[in-house]
Amino acid sequence: MASMFTKLTELANSPKGKEAIRQVTERAQQMAKDPKTRAKIDEARRKFQGGRGSGTDRGWGTGH
Repeated sequence: MASMFTKLTELANSPKGKEAIRQVTERAQQMAKDPKTRAKIDEARRKFQGGRGSGTDRGWGTGH
């Protein structure tokens, strides 16, 4: 029995799979250029990163 990864690889390499990937890629590029979508992404990023600071100094192992 073929693994899920093998099946996905076969689909991605088929003409039908390549066309689907091309369409999804085009749609994602269009959405990324849309200012409204960009604002939503930026807002989600701020919420996700909100309480974490810069990520460079989290105080781990400093003895404080």
